Amino acid sequence: MIVFVGETTITETNRNIAHLPPSAKLVYKVLQTGTLLTQKDLIRETSLPSRTVRYALGRLKDEKILVERHHFVDARQSLYGLNKAIPEAAAV
Repeated sequence: MIVFVGETTITETNRNIAHLPPSAKLVYKVLQTGTLLTQKDLIRETSLPSRTVRYALGRLKDEKILVERHHFVDARQSLYGLNKAIPEAAAV
């Protein structure tokens, strides 16, 4: 079976996450749903250990792909989402 793959363009976000570890890419994919999630939500969704999720969040924040907001319901937690100023990648 031969499958023709059309020309793909590499967006800025693809370039930013291409060198990141798989855990950061997985967290990125989960955050692409558009909802703001807490660290506990990300741990549950990705099935990654908490330390790995913290590391992935830090790497995404360093690349300015991630935004962190205050969680008004529980001030001990933060909400994480994708930075809307950077166009989202079609695929990782």
